[in-house]
Amino acid sequence: MILEEQAFDFGTLEDGDKVEHIFKFTNTSNNPLTISNARGSCGCTVPEWPKEPIAPGGTGEIKVKFDSKGKKGKQSKTVTLTANTIPANTLLTITSDVINLEEEEDSEATK
Repeated sequence: MILEEQAFDFGTLEDGDKVEHIFKFTNTSNNPLTISNARGSCGCTVPEWPKEPIAPGGTGEIKVKFDSKGKKGKQSKTVTLTANTIPANTLLTITSDVINLEEEEDSEATK
């Protein structure tokens, strides 16, 4: 399995923003690719992956949703893919910088 990218930066988000990114991949093996699991590093990071095998030469997508509610500052979250590949686990990483606009405005007002 070859991924077009293994990391994505959402940039600056506001507290409460819900965003998603699609990681695209190609099955470069001679066997059907089966992704048996995809697990986010926290409840704020939710992956969706193809449950059916991907034929050799076929392509697929893994959608990763991130909810920034209650997060603050630099964020780095991972999704661990488990598949019939060597190695069996592949890591995807999403990053962002979450700001709280109300706190930003309050700190500007007190300067």
